[in-house]
Amino acid sequence: MKLKIKQQKRWRDKRRPYSASRYARSSVRTNTFFAQLHKAIKRLSPTWRACIPLSIFIVLGWGYAAVAQDAPAGGLGTPQDLIDLRVGLDTLWVCVAAFLVFFMNAGFGMLETGFCRQKNAVNILAKNLIVFALSTVAFWAIGFALMFGDGNAFFGTNGWFLTGADNSPATGDAYQGVFSALNWTGVPLGAKFLFQLVFAGTAATIVSGAVAERIKFIDFLIFSLLLVGISYPITGHWIWGGGWLAEAGFWDFAGSTVVHSVGGWAALMGAAILGPRLGKYQDGVSVAMPGHNMSIAMLGCLILWLGWFGFNPGSTMAVSPSIAHIALTTNIAASTGGIAATIVAWVYLGKPDLSMIINGILAGLVAITAPCAFVSLPWAAVIGLIAGIIVVFSVTWFDKIHIDDPVGATSVHLVCGIWGTLAVGLFAEGPGGALNLYEEGAGPIRGLLLGGGFGSLWPQIIGVLSVGGFTVLLTTIFWYILKVTLGIRVTPQEEIEGLDIGEHGMEAYSGFLKEADASGIADPSAYGATRRPGDVSSTY
Repeated sequence: MKLKIKQQKRWRDKRRPYSASRYARSSVRTNTFFAQLHKAIKRLSPTWRACIPLSIFIVLGWGYAAVAQDAPAGGLGTPQDLIDLRVGLDTLWVCVAAFLVFFMNAGFGMLETGFCRQKNAVNILAKNLIVFALSTVAFWAIGFALMFGDGNAFFGTNGWFLTGADNSPATGDAYQGVFSALNWTGVPLGAKFLFQLVFAGTAATIVSGAVAERIKFIDFLIFSLLLVGISYPITGHWIWGGGWLAEAGFWDFAGSTVVHSVGGWAALMGAAILGPRLGKYQDGVSVAMPGHNMSIAMLGCLILWLGWFGFNPGSTMAVSPSIAHIALTTNIAASTGGIAATIVAWVYLGKPDLSMIINGILAGLVAITAPCAFVSLPWAAVIGLIAGIIVVFSVTWFDKIHIDDPVGATSVHLVCGIWGTLAVGLFAEGPGGALNLYEEGAGPIRGLLLGGGFGSLWPQIIGVLSVGGFTVLLTTIFWYILKVTLGIRVTPQEEIEGLDIGEHGMEAYSGFLKEADASGIADPSAYGATRRPGDVSSTY
Protein backbone atom coordinates (compact mmCIF):
# COMPACT_ATOMS: atom_id res chain seq x y z
CA MET A 1 0.00 0.00 0.00
CA LYS A 2 2.80 2.40 0.86
CA LEU A 3 4.53 1.51 -2.38
CA LYS A 4 1.41 2.37 -4.36
CA ILE A 5 1.08 5.77 -2.67
CA LYS A 6 4.72 6.59 -3.37
CA GLN A 7 4.31 5.65 -7.02
CA GLN A 8 1.23 7.92 -7.33
CA LYS A 9 3.15 10.78 -5.71
CA ARG A 10 6.06 10.33 -8.09
CA TRP A 11 3.60 10.30 -11.00
CA ARG A 12 2.07 13.60 -9.84
CA ASP A 13 5.51 15.12 -9.28
CA LYS A 14 6.50 14.19 -12.83
CA ARG A 15 3.26 15.72 -14.21
CA ARG A 16 3.71 19.14 -12.62
CA PRO A 17 6.59 20.34 -14.82
CA TYR A 18 4.65 19.28 -17.90
CA SER A 19 1.48 21.10 -16.69
CA ALA A 20 3.42 24.23 -15.80
CA SER A 21 5.15 24.14 -19.14
CA ARG A 22 1.81 23.82 -20.97
CA TYR A 23 0.34 26.84 -19.14
CA ALA A 24 3.51 28.77 -19.80
CA ARG A 25 3.26 28.06 -23.51
CA SER A 26 -0.42 29.08 -23.47
CA SER A 27 0.51 32.33 -21.73
CA VAL A 28 3.21 32.97 -24.29
CA ARG A 29 0.76 32.38 -27.13
CA THR A 30 -1.74 34.76 -25.51
CA ASN A 31 0.89 37.43 -24.97
CA THR A 32 2.09 37.00 -28.53
CA PHE A 33 -1.48 37.39 -29.85
CA PHE A 34 -2.05 40.61 -27.91
CA ALA A 35 1.36 41.93 -28.95
CA GLN A 36 0.56 41.28 -32.58
CA LEU A 37 -2.88 42.81 -32.15
CA HIS A 38 -1.33 45.88 -30.52
CA LYS A 39 1.14 46.25 -33.39
CA ALA A 40 -1.64 45.89 -35.93
CA ILE A 41 -3.69 48.58 -34.20
CA LYS A 42 -0.71 50.91 -34.05
CA ARG A 43 -0.29 50.58 -37.80
CA LEU A 44 -3.85 51.85 -38.33
CA SER A 45 -4.56 55.53 -38.97
CA PRO A 46 -6.01 57.56 -36.05
CA THR A 47 -9.40 57.55 -37.77
CA TRP A 48 -9.56 53.76 -37.96
CA ARG A 49 -8.33 53.43 -34.39
CA ALA A 50 -11.14 55.71 -33.26
CA CYS A 51 -13.64 53.42 -35.00
CA ILE A 52 -12.64 50.39 -32.89
CA PRO A 53 -14.40 51.36 -29.63
CA LEU A 54 -17.37 52.61 -31.66
CA SER A 55 -17.62 49.23 -33.41
CA ILE A 56 -17.45 47.41 -30.09
CA PHE A 57 -20.18 49.66 -28.72
CA ILE A 58 -22.42 48.99 -31.76
CA VAL A 59 -21.92 45.21 -31.55
CA LEU A 60 -22.70 45.19 -27.83
CA GLY A 61 -25.72 47.44 -28.41
CA TRP A 62 -27.06 45.16 -31.11
CA GLY A 63 -26.60 42.16 -28.88
CA TYR A 64 -28.45 43.84 -26.05
CA ALA A 65 -31.24 44.96 -28.39
CA ALA A 66 -31.60 41.43 -29.77
CA VAL A 67 -31.97 40.04 -26.26
CA ALA A 68 -34.18 42.86 -24.99
CA GLN A 69 -36.58 42.67 -27.92
CA ASP A 70 -37.19 38.92 -27.92
CA ALA A 71 -40.85 38.44 -28.64
CA PRO A 72 -43.02 36.62 -26.14
CA ALA A 73 -43.39 32.90 -26.70
CA GLY A 74 -46.99 33.37 -27.78
CA GLY A 75 -46.18 35.28 -31.00
CA LEU A 76 -45.25 38.82 -32.16
CA GLY A 77 -46.41 40.47 -28.95
CA THR A 78 -49.53 42.04 -27.54
CA PRO A 79 -51.58 44.56 -29.54
CA GLN A 80 -50.10 47.30 -27.37
CA ASP A 81 -46.59 46.17 -28.30
CA LEU A 82 -47.49 46.51 -31.98
CA ILE A 83 -48.95 49.96 -31.38
CA ASP A 84 -45.81 51.03 -29.54
CA LEU A 85 -43.68 49.69 -32.37
CA ARG A 86 -45.68 51.65 -34.95
CA VAL A 87 -45.43 54.85 -32.89
CA GLY A 88 -41.70 54.32 -32.50
CA LEU A 89 -41.17 53.83 -36.23
CA ASP A 90 -43.28 56.85 -37.14
CA THR A 91 -41.48 59.00 -34.58
CA LEU A 92 -38.09 57.90 -35.87
CA TRP A 93 -39.06 58.75 -39.45
CA VAL A 94 -40.44 62.18 -38.49
CA CYS A 95 -37.27 63.00 -36.53
CA VAL A 96 -34.96 61.87 -39.35
CA ALA A 97 -36.96 63.97 -41.83
CA ALA A 98 -36.74 66.94 -39.45
CA PHE A 99 -32.97 66.53 -39.23
CA LEU A 100 -32.75 66.58 -43.04
CA VAL A 101 -34.80 69.78 -43.21
CA PHE A 102 -32.67 71.30 -40.45
CA PHE A 103 -29.56 70.54 -42.51
CA MET A 104 -31.05 72.70 -45.26
CA ASN A 105 -29.91 75.68 -43.18
CA ALA A 106 -26.37 74.76 -44.20
CA GLY A 107 -27.52 74.63 -47.83
CA PHE A 108 -29.08 78.09 -47.65
CA GLY A 109 -25.95 79.44 -45.97
CA MET A 110 -23.63 78.03 -48.64
CA LEU A 111 -25.87 79.06 -51.52
CA GLU A 112 -26.38 82.65 -50.39
CA THR A 113 -22.75 83.13 -49.43
CA GLY A 114 -21.52 81.86 -52.78
CA PHE A 115 -23.93 84.06 -54.73
CA CYS A 116 -22.84 87.21 -52.87
CA ARG A 117 -19.55 89.11 -52.67
CA GLN A 118 -16.80 87.96 -50.36
CA LYS A 119 -16.85 91.13 -48.27
CA ASN A 120 -20.31 90.13 -46.97
CA ALA A 121 -19.70 86.41 -46.41
CA VAL A 122 -19.52 86.54 -42.61
CA ASN A 123 -22.73 88.56 -42.42
CA ILE A 124 -24.67 86.06 -44.53
CA LEU A 125 -23.30 83.07 -42.63
CA ALA A 126 -24.11 84.71 -39.30
CA LYS A 127 -27.69 85.42 -40.39
CA ASN A 128 -28.26 81.87 -41.57
CA LEU A 129 -26.85 80.46 -38.35
CA ILE A 130 -28.63 82.61 -35.81
CA VAL A 131 -31.98 82.67 -37.61
CA PHE A 132 -32.79 79.08 -36.65
CA ALA A 133 -32.02 79.77 -33.00
CA LEU A 134 -34.35 82.76 -33.08
CA SER A 135 -36.99 80.76 -34.96
CA THR A 136 -36.85 78.04 -32.30
CA VAL A 137 -37.62 80.47 -29.49
CA ALA A 138 -40.30 82.40 -31.40
CA PHE A 139 -42.09 79.28 -32.64
CA TRP A 140 -41.90 77.59 -29.25
CA ALA A 141 -43.27 80.64 -27.41
CA ILE A 142 -46.16 81.71 -29.65
CA GLY A 143 -45.79 80.50 -33.25
CA PHE A 144 -46.80 76.86 -32.76
CA ALA A 145 -49.83 77.88 -30.70
CA LEU A 146 -50.99 80.40 -33.31
CA MET A 147 -50.56 77.85 -36.09
CA PHE A 148 -51.82 74.60 -34.58
CA GLY A 149 -53.51 75.51 -31.32
CA ASP A 150 -57.28 75.19 -31.04
CA GLY A 151 -58.94 78.53 -31.63
CA ASN A 152 -60.92 79.92 -34.55
CA ALA A 153 -60.73 79.85 -38.33
CA PHE A 154 -58.00 82.52 -38.42
CA PHE A 155 -55.53 81.71 -35.63
CA GLY A 156 -54.99 79.42 -32.66
CA THR A 157 -55.49 80.60 -29.10
CA ASN A 158 -54.13 77.67 -27.08
CA GLY A 159 -50.81 75.95 -26.47
CA TRP A 160 -48.45 78.82 -25.70
CA PHE A 161 -44.94 77.62 -24.91
CA LEU A 162 -46.06 74.14 -25.98
CA THR A 163 -48.27 73.79 -22.89
CA GLY A 164 -51.82 72.58 -22.46
CA ALA A 165 -53.62 69.25 -22.57
CA ASP A 166 -52.26 66.74 -25.07
CA ASN A 167 -52.42 62.96 -25.15
CA SER A 168 -50.37 62.40 -28.30
CA PRO A 169 -49.70 60.01 -29.95
CA ALA A 170 -53.43 59.31 -29.77
CA THR A 171 -55.16 60.10 -33.05
CA GLY A 172 -58.60 60.96 -34.36
CA ASP A 173 -61.45 60.85 -31.88
CA ALA A 174 -59.13 59.36 -29.26
CA TYR A 175 -57.05 62.54 -29.18
CA GLN A 176 -57.71 64.89 -26.28
CA GLY A 177 -55.75 68.11 -26.26
CA VAL A 178 -55.35 71.64 -27.54
CA PHE A 179 -53.60 70.77 -30.85
CA SER A 180 -56.49 69.06 -32.64
CA ALA A 181 -55.23 70.14 -36.06
CA LEU A 182 -52.43 67.57 -35.73
CA ASN A 183 -54.51 64.70 -34.38
CA TRP A 184 -54.09 62.85 -37.70
CA THR A 185 -50.47 61.90 -37.02
CA GLY A 186 -49.65 59.31 -34.37
CA VAL A 187 -46.39 60.67 -32.98
CA PRO A 188 -45.58 62.43 -29.69
CA LEU A 189 -46.09 66.18 -29.43
CA GLY A 190 -42.33 66.76 -29.35
CA ALA A 191 -41.95 65.16 -32.78
CA LYS A 192 -44.82 67.21 -34.16
CA PHE A 193 -43.27 70.42 -32.88
CA LEU A 194 -39.76 69.59 -34.09
CA PHE A 195 -40.91 68.87 -37.64
CA GLN A 196 -43.02 72.03 -37.88
CA LEU A 197 -40.22 74.09 -36.34
CA VAL A 198 -37.72 73.31 -39.10
CA PHE A 199 -40.33 74.40 -41.66
CA ALA A 200 -40.81 77.71 -39.87
CA GLY A 201 -37.05 78.25 -39.80
CA THR A 202 -36.93 77.68 -43.56
CA ALA A 203 -39.45 80.49 -44.18
CA ALA A 204 -37.26 82.94 -42.28
CA THR A 205 -34.09 81.83 -44.06
CA ILE A 206 -35.63 82.59 -47.48
CA VAL A 207 -35.69 86.28 -46.60
CA SER A 208 -31.98 86.39 -45.85
CA GLY A 209 -30.81 86.05 -49.46
CA ALA A 210 -33.12 88.68 -50.95
CA VAL A 211 -32.01 91.41 -48.50
CA ALA A 212 -28.34 90.41 -48.48
CA GLU A 213 -25.41 92.82 -48.61
CA ARG A 214 -27.20 95.94 -47.31
CA ILE A 215 -29.50 95.18 -44.34
CA LYS A 216 -28.61 95.86 -40.73
CA PHE A 217 -28.01 92.70 -38.77
CA ILE A 218 -30.23 93.69 -35.84
CA ASP A 219 -33.17 94.51 -38.12
CA PHE A 220 -32.99 91.13 -39.82
CA LEU A 221 -33.03 89.39 -36.43
CA ILE A 222 -36.08 91.33 -35.26
CA PHE A 223 -37.91 90.76 -38.54
CA SER A 224 -37.21 87.02 -38.33
CA LEU A 225 -38.79 86.90 -34.87
CA LEU A 226 -41.88 88.73 -36.14
CA LEU A 227 -42.18 86.55 -39.24
CA VAL A 228 -41.84 83.20 -37.47
CA GLY A 229 -43.73 84.26 -34.36
CA ILE A 230 -46.71 86.02 -35.97
CA SER A 231 -47.06 86.23 -39.76
CA TYR A 232 -46.04 82.72 -40.81
CA PRO A 233 -48.12 80.84 -38.19
CA ILE A 234 -51.29 82.83 -38.85
CA THR A 235 -51.41 81.99 -42.57
CA GLY A 236 -50.19 78.50 -41.72
CA HIS A 237 -53.20 78.08 -39.41
CA TRP A 238 -55.53 78.87 -42.30
CA ILE A 239 -54.15 75.88 -44.23
CA TRP A 240 -52.49 73.34 -41.91
CA GLY A 241 -54.16 74.38 -38.66
CA GLY A 242 -57.69 73.55 -39.77
CA GLY A 243 -58.52 77.15 -40.65
CA TRP A 244 -60.83 78.65 -43.23
CA LEU A 245 -58.71 77.82 -46.29
CA ALA A 246 -58.54 74.16 -45.32
CA GLU A 247 -62.32 74.15 -44.97
CA ALA A 248 -62.58 75.77 -48.43
CA GLY A 249 -60.72 72.87 -50.04
CA PHE A 250 -57.24 74.38 -50.36
CA TRP A 251 -54.42 71.79 -50.45
CA ASP A 252 -50.70 72.28 -49.92
CA PHE A 253 -49.04 69.00 -49.01
CA ALA A 254 -45.58 70.19 -47.93
CA GLY A 255 -45.56 73.98 -48.20
CA SER A 256 -45.27 75.63 -51.63
CA THR A 257 -47.52 78.34 -50.22
CA VAL A 258 -47.35 77.79 -46.46
CA VAL A 259 -43.54 77.99 -46.37
CA HIS A 260 -42.06 79.12 -49.68
CA SER A 261 -44.53 81.72 -50.91
CA VAL A 262 -44.81 83.26 -47.45
CA GLY A 263 -41.02 83.54 -47.25
CA GLY A 264 -40.95 84.83 -50.83
CA TRP A 265 -43.55 87.56 -50.20
CA ALA A 266 -41.66 88.69 -47.10
CA ALA A 267 -38.40 88.68 -49.08
CA LEU A 268 -39.93 90.68 -51.93
CA MET A 269 -41.20 93.42 -49.63
CA GLY A 270 -37.88 93.57 -47.82
CA ALA A 271 -35.89 93.90 -51.05
CA ALA A 272 -38.27 96.56 -52.39
CA ILE A 273 -38.26 98.67 -49.22
CA LEU A 274 -34.49 98.34 -48.74
CA GLY A 275 -33.74 99.38 -52.30
CA PRO A 276 -30.96 98.03 -54.54
CA ARG A 277 -27.31 97.70 -53.61
CA LEU A 278 -25.06 100.65 -54.35
CA GLY A 279 -24.03 100.65 -58.00
CA LYS A 280 -26.44 97.90 -59.00
CA TYR A 281 -28.35 100.06 -61.46
CA GLN A 282 -26.41 102.69 -63.42
CA ASP A 283 -28.05 104.80 -66.12
CA GLY A 284 -31.07 102.54 -65.96
CA VAL A 285 -29.03 99.42 -66.75
CA SER A 286 -28.35 96.49 -64.43
CA VAL A 287 -24.69 96.07 -63.53
CA ALA A 288 -23.53 92.56 -62.77
CA MET A 289 -22.26 91.93 -59.22
CA PRO A 290 -20.80 88.42 -59.46
CA GLY A 291 -20.98 85.95 -56.62
CA HIS A 292 -17.55 85.23 -55.20
CA ASN A 293 -17.68 81.44 -54.82
CA MET A 294 -19.81 79.33 -57.12
CA SER A 295 -18.29 76.16 -55.71
CA ILE A 296 -19.98 76.56 -52.34
CA ALA A 297 -23.13 77.81 -54.07
CA MET A 298 -23.30 74.51 -55.96
CA LEU A 299 -22.64 72.63 -52.72
CA GLY A 300 -25.49 74.55 -51.12
CA CYS A 301 -27.80 73.49 -53.95
CA LEU A 302 -26.94 69.82 -53.45
CA ILE A 303 -27.50 70.09 -49.69
CA LEU A 304 -30.91 71.65 -50.31
CA TRP A 305 -31.77 68.94 -52.82
CA LEU A 306 -30.91 66.32 -50.21
CA GLY A 307 -32.86 68.16 -47.52
CA TRP A 308 -35.96 68.17 -49.71
CA PHE A 309 -36.16 64.40 -49.27
CA GLY A 310 -37.02 65.21 -45.67
CA PHE A 311 -39.12 68.23 -46.56
CA ASN A 312 -41.61 66.49 -48.86
CA PRO A 313 -41.65 62.76 -47.92
CA GLY A 314 -41.39 63.72 -44.24
CA SER A 315 -44.69 65.58 -44.47
CA THR A 316 -46.45 62.23 -44.31
CA MET A 317 -45.41 62.32 -40.63
CA ALA A 318 -45.67 58.53 -40.62
CA VAL A 319 -43.97 55.53 -42.18
CA SER A 320 -46.09 55.09 -45.28
CA PRO A 321 -45.80 53.47 -48.72
CA SER A 322 -46.41 56.91 -50.24
CA ILE A 323 -42.95 58.04 -49.10
CA ALA A 324 -41.30 56.43 -52.14
CA HIS A 325 -43.71 58.05 -54.60
CA ILE A 326 -43.28 61.47 -53.00
CA ALA A 327 -39.50 61.14 -53.10
CA LEU A 328 -39.66 60.24 -56.80
CA THR A 329 -41.92 63.15 -57.75
CA THR A 330 -39.64 65.46 -55.79
CA ASN A 331 -36.52 64.23 -57.54
CA ILE A 332 -37.93 64.21 -61.06
CA ALA A 333 -39.28 67.77 -60.72
CA ALA A 334 -35.87 68.98 -59.52
CA SER A 335 -34.19 67.26 -62.45
CA THR A 336 -36.50 68.61 -65.14
CA GLY A 337 -36.36 72.06 -63.53
CA GLY A 338 -32.56 72.10 -63.74
CA ILE A 339 -32.57 70.84 -67.35
CA ALA A 340 -35.17 73.39 -68.45
CA ALA A 341 -33.35 76.29 -66.79
CA THR A 342 -30.08 75.23 -68.43
CA ILE A 343 -31.59 75.18 -71.92
CA VAL A 344 -33.53 78.44 -71.49
CA ALA A 345 -30.54 80.28 -70.03
CA TRP A 346 -28.36 78.96 -72.85
CA VAL A 347 -30.78 80.28 -75.48
CA TYR A 348 -31.92 83.48 -73.73
CA LEU A 349 -28.70 84.60 -72.04
CA GLY A 350 -26.22 83.03 -74.41
CA LYS A 351 -24.50 80.72 -71.90
CA PRO A 352 -25.51 77.73 -69.75
CA ASP A 353 -25.21 79.82 -66.60
CA LEU A 354 -24.46 77.87 -63.42
CA SER A 355 -26.52 80.15 -61.20
CA MET A 356 -29.53 79.57 -63.43
CA ILE A 357 -28.97 75.79 -63.32
CA ILE A 358 -28.93 76.00 -59.52
CA ASN A 359 -32.06 78.14 -59.40
CA GLY A 360 -33.77 75.86 -61.93
CA ILE A 361 -33.25 72.84 -59.69
CA LEU A 362 -34.53 74.75 -56.67
CA ALA A 363 -37.48 76.05 -58.70
CA GLY A 364 -38.50 72.49 -59.53
CA LEU A 365 -38.21 71.50 -55.88
CA VAL A 366 -40.31 74.44 -54.67
CA ALA A 367 -42.97 73.87 -57.33
CA ILE A 368 -43.42 70.17 -56.56
CA THR A 369 -43.64 70.75 -52.80
CA ALA A 370 -47.40 71.35 -52.79
CA PRO A 371 -48.51 68.62 -55.26
CA CYS A 372 -45.82 65.98 -54.59
CA ALA A 373 -48.26 63.48 -53.03
CA PHE A 374 -51.13 64.20 -55.41
CA VAL A 375 -49.65 63.91 -58.93
CA SER A 376 -48.18 61.20 -61.13
CA LEU A 377 -44.54 61.09 -62.19
CA PRO A 378 -45.15 62.43 -65.72
CA TRP A 379 -47.03 65.42 -64.36
CA ALA A 380 -44.30 65.96 -61.76
CA ALA A 381 -41.84 66.18 -64.66
CA VAL A 382 -44.05 68.77 -66.36
CA ILE A 383 -44.39 70.81 -63.15
CA GLY A 384 -40.61 70.91 -62.71
CA LEU A 385 -40.04 71.69 -66.39
CA ILE A 386 -42.37 74.70 -66.33
CA ALA A 387 -40.82 75.91 -63.06
CA GLY A 388 -37.34 75.78 -64.62
CA ILE A 389 -38.54 77.94 -67.52
CA ILE A 390 -40.40 80.39 -65.30
CA VAL A 391 -37.52 81.02 -62.95
CA VAL A 392 -35.14 82.25 -65.68
CA PHE A 393 -37.58 84.85 -66.95
CA SER A 394 -38.66 85.77 -63.42
CA VAL A 395 -35.10 86.53 -62.33
CA THR A 396 -34.53 88.80 -65.31
CA TRP A 397 -37.95 90.46 -64.91
CA PHE A 398 -37.39 91.39 -61.27
CA ASP A 399 -34.02 92.78 -62.28
CA LYS A 400 -35.61 94.92 -65.00
CA ILE A 401 -38.04 96.51 -62.51
CA HIS A 402 -35.08 97.20 -60.20
CA ILE A 403 -35.92 94.75 -57.44
CA ASP A 404 -32.42 93.76 -56.37
CA ASP A 405 -32.42 90.16 -55.19
CA PRO A 406 -28.81 88.90 -55.08
CA VAL A 407 -29.74 85.20 -54.97
CA GLY A 408 -33.05 85.07 -56.84
CA ALA A 409 -35.03 84.10 -53.72
CA THR A 410 -38.23 85.83 -54.84
CA SER A 411 -38.18 84.08 -58.21
CA VAL A 412 -37.46 80.64 -56.77
CA HIS A 413 -39.62 80.66 -53.66
CA LEU A 414 -42.39 83.15 -54.42
CA VAL A 415 -43.04 82.74 -58.15
CA CYS A 416 -42.43 78.99 -58.29
CA GLY A 417 -44.25 78.53 -54.98
CA ILE A 418 -47.33 80.10 -56.57
CA TRP A 419 -46.93 77.90 -59.64
CA GLY A 420 -46.66 74.75 -57.53
CA THR A 421 -49.77 75.68 -55.56
CA LEU A 422 -51.78 76.18 -58.74
CA ALA A 423 -50.39 72.91 -60.12
CA VAL A 424 -52.38 71.05 -57.45
CA GLY A 425 -55.60 72.29 -59.01
CA LEU A 426 -54.38 71.41 -62.50
CA PHE A 427 -52.75 67.99 -62.19
CA ALA A 428 -54.09 66.30 -59.03
CA GLU A 429 -55.03 62.65 -59.63
CA GLY A 430 -58.02 62.76 -57.30
CA PRO A 431 -58.89 60.27 -54.54
CA GLY A 432 -58.71 56.66 -55.66
CA GLY A 433 -58.03 57.07 -59.36
CA ALA A 434 -55.85 54.88 -61.53
CA LEU A 435 -52.79 55.34 -59.33
CA ASN A 436 -54.71 55.26 -56.02
CA LEU A 437 -52.32 57.81 -54.49
CA TYR A 438 -54.64 58.87 -51.68
CA GLU A 439 -58.04 58.18 -50.22
CA GLU A 440 -61.14 60.33 -50.08
CA GLY A 441 -60.55 63.32 -47.80
CA ALA A 442 -56.76 62.91 -47.85
CA GLY A 443 -56.21 65.08 -50.91
CA PRO A 444 -57.82 67.32 -53.53
CA ILE A 445 -60.41 66.30 -56.07
CA ARG A 446 -59.27 65.60 -59.63
CA GLY A 447 -57.45 68.50 -61.28
CA LEU A 448 -58.68 70.65 -64.14
CA LEU A 449 -56.44 69.12 -66.83
CA LEU A 450 -57.47 65.61 -65.81
CA GLY A 451 -61.15 66.31 -66.25
CA GLY A 452 -62.05 67.47 -62.74
CA GLY A 453 -63.19 70.96 -63.69
CA PHE A 454 -62.43 74.11 -61.70
CA GLY A 455 -63.52 72.63 -58.38
CA SER A 456 -59.95 72.06 -57.19
CA LEU A 457 -58.38 75.06 -58.94
CA TRP A 458 -60.54 77.84 -57.46
CA PRO A 459 -59.56 77.14 -53.83
CA GLN A 460 -55.89 77.19 -54.88
CA ILE A 461 -56.29 80.60 -56.54
CA ILE A 462 -58.13 81.97 -53.50
CA GLY A 463 -55.40 80.62 -51.22
CA VAL A 464 -52.58 82.18 -53.25
CA LEU A 465 -54.29 85.59 -53.26
CA SER A 466 -55.34 85.60 -49.61
CA VAL A 467 -52.03 84.37 -48.20
CA GLY A 468 -50.12 86.73 -50.49
CA GLY A 469 -52.25 89.73 -49.58
CA PHE A 470 -52.06 89.13 -45.84
CA THR A 471 -48.31 88.45 -45.87
CA VAL A 472 -47.58 91.53 -47.98
CA LEU A 473 -49.67 93.71 -45.67
CA LEU A 474 -48.23 92.42 -42.40
CA THR A 475 -44.59 92.19 -43.47
CA THR A 476 -44.74 95.67 -45.03
CA ILE A 477 -45.90 96.99 -41.66
CA PHE A 478 -43.01 95.16 -39.97
CA TRP A 479 -40.44 96.50 -42.44
CA TYR A 480 -41.65 100.11 -42.21
CA ILE A 481 -41.77 100.06 -38.41
CA LEU A 482 -38.17 98.87 -38.38
CA LYS A 483 -37.20 101.45 -40.98
CA VAL A 484 -38.72 104.32 -39.00
CA THR A 485 -37.41 103.22 -35.60
CA LEU A 486 -34.00 101.62 -36.20
CA GLY A 487 -33.27 102.19 -39.85
CA ILE A 488 -32.99 98.98 -41.85
CA ARG A 489 -30.07 99.81 -44.12
CA VAL A 490 -26.39 100.14 -43.30
CA THR A 491 -24.55 103.34 -44.17
CA PRO A 492 -23.04 103.74 -47.67
CA GLN A 493 -19.56 103.56 -46.18
CA GLU A 494 -20.35 100.26 -44.44
CA GLU A 495 -21.84 98.86 -47.62
CA ILE A 496 -18.74 99.82 -49.62
CA GLU A 497 -16.39 98.44 -46.99
CA GLY A 498 -18.47 95.30 -46.57
CA LEU A 499 -20.85 94.17 -43.85
CA ASP A 500 -18.28 91.73 -42.50
CA ILE A 501 -16.22 94.66 -41.20
CA GLY A 502 -19.02 97.14 -40.53
CA GLU A 503 -21.42 94.75 -38.78
CA HIS A 504 -19.14 92.04 -37.37
CA GLY A 505 -15.62 93.45 -37.27
CA MET A 506 -14.09 90.47 -39.05
CA GLU A 507 -13.50 88.97 -42.49
CA ALA A 508 -14.34 85.57 -43.91
CA TYR A 509 -11.12 85.49 -45.94
CA SER A 510 -8.60 87.46 -43.94
CA GLY A 511 -5.60 88.51 -46.01
CA PHE A 512 -7.25 88.03 -49.40
CA LEU A 513 -7.58 90.91 -51.87
CA LYS A 514 -11.14 92.15 -52.28
CA GLU A 515 -12.70 92.29 -55.72
CA ALA A 516 -14.14 95.79 -55.40
CA ASP A 517 -12.17 98.97 -55.95
CA ALA A 518 -12.14 101.93 -53.57
CA SER A 519 -15.71 102.79 -54.48
CA GLY A 520 -16.88 99.33 -53.49
CA ILE A 521 -18.46 98.79 -56.90
CA ALA A 522 -17.05 96.13 -59.18
CA ASP A 523 -16.30 97.08 -62.76
CA PRO A 524 -18.50 94.85 -64.94
CA SER A 525 -16.02 94.98 -67.80
CA ALA A 526 -13.49 93.23 -65.58
CA TYR A 527 -15.64 90.12 -65.73
CA GLY A 528 -16.43 90.30 -69.42
CA ALA A 529 -19.97 91.41 -68.64
CA THR A 530 -21.86 93.52 -71.14
CA ARG A 531 -25.00 95.55 -70.80
CA ARG A 532 -27.78 93.55 -72.36
CA PRO A 533 -31.28 92.31 -71.53
CA GLY A 534 -31.07 89.55 -69.02
CA ASP A 535 -28.17 90.91 -66.95
CA VAL A 536 -28.93 89.83 -63.39
CA SER A 537 -27.13 90.09 -60.11
CA SER A 538 -26.68 86.37 -59.61
CA THR A 539 -25.94 85.45 -63.19
CA TYR A 540 -22.34 86.54 -63.79
